[in-house]
Amino acid sequence: MLIIPAIDIKNGNCVRLLQGDPDRETVYSSSPVDVAKRFEEAGAQLIHVVDLDGAFEGKPVNHAIVSAVASSVSIPIEIGGGIRTAEAVTMYADMGIRRIIVGTVILEESFKSMIGKFPDMLVAGIDAKNSLVATHGWKKASSMKAMDLIGEIAGCGISEIIYTDIATDGMMTGPNLVAIGEILENIKNISLIASGGISSLRDIEALSRFEGSGLKGCITGKAVYDGRINLHEAIARFM
Repeated sequence: MLIIPAIDIKNGNCVRLLQGDPDRETVYSSSPVDVAKRFEEAGAQLIHVVDLDGAFEGKPVNHAIVSAVASSVSIPIEIGGGIRTAEAVTMYADMGIRRIIVGTVILEESFKSMIGKFPDMLVAGIDAKNSLVATHGWKKASSMKAMDLIGEIAGCGISEIIYTDIATDGMMTGPNLVAIGEILENIKNISLIASGGISSLRDIEALSRFEGSGLKGCITGKAVYDGRINLHEAIARFM
């Protein structure tokens, strides 16, 4: 199972937000590049990068920093945040980034051609609170059930989904195992990456039980920065 460390970029810094709230921010480093290098040295095979300013503004903002992060390591990164147009996808693809995370826009008719153009590159990012989808940097709640949206996305040819549980994100309370289990039980032929609440090796151990059911990996951020999870130890144990 992939253990994927996260770099969230806001105002050029590496930060973590509690439940995606920009007013509940902790800055961990002024150099996302240095953080990425440390993650690679710890054995990471993939780094999850989010342009938080981009997520809030609806367009890429920190793309220059994202490019610098990507070129500073030899392992791949995935990028999300504000990627809502074909032009944004193409920009990151031209940087050499091969995992590009898009949200509900992936179901829009004008965007569907991108699935055929970049079939192995696009990853769907689904953010949910109380099992309902949230959009626009988590600022807007919808009435759509996350399970229904994931089913639609799977039917469009996207096979990999990052599922973030907003209620647990940054709260160090453990992942939403019930929601993850329900998704994997009901939606077949997808690879799922879990995000939100992963605060200990015990949490990763609990998630690893879903590996045979389609769980590909998990994303962890705050627990790594706070020292609750030793990234090198977690990778050695679960990969």
